[in-house]
Amino acid sequence: MPFLVSDTSVIIDLDRGDLLDPAFALEDSLVVPDLLFERELDQAFGDRLRALGIVIESLEGSEVRHAAQLGRAERRLSVADTFAFALAHGRQWTLLTGDGVLRAIAQAEGVQVHGVLWIIDRIEAAGLCDAPTLHACLTKTAAHPRCRLPRREVDMRLKRYLTA
Repeated sequence: MPFLVSDTSVIIDLDRGDLLDPAFALEDSLVVPDLLFERELDQAFGDRLRALGIVIESLEGSEVRHAAQLGRAERRLSVADTFAFALAHGRQWTLLTGDGVLRAIAQAEGVQVHGVLWIIDRIEAAGLCDAPTLHACLTKTAAHPRCRLPRREVDMRLKRYLTA
């Protein structure tokens, strides 16, 4: 079973669009580092994420050192983001992020990286949601003032869902 290491923004965007349940119904395991879960997700989403089957992983010593090195080199990243990157990099798992800086670093270091729209595409391909539901969910996510999804990509999907 493939592992997808998520940062906080992906979980939040999926929740805003009511897409957590279908995301966890995919064949992949959604994983977060323990530090990220405890600092950023547990209070607001902990019980729900546990019930959905989130995997919470501790980093090995070498992964913690890698996260610390990355944090010193790239101060725009949070500690939680560096832990997500180090976990994905160290175990050769896919990283899910909405953070442009983290995405660029992952690409530069050869880590497979995707975002929320990729997850939504996978939900669609797996038949876990129909087009009208995906349209409503993505519209809701994209309407949030803190949404950072690429508008052009969002609009392309919304148009496709209307014609499906």
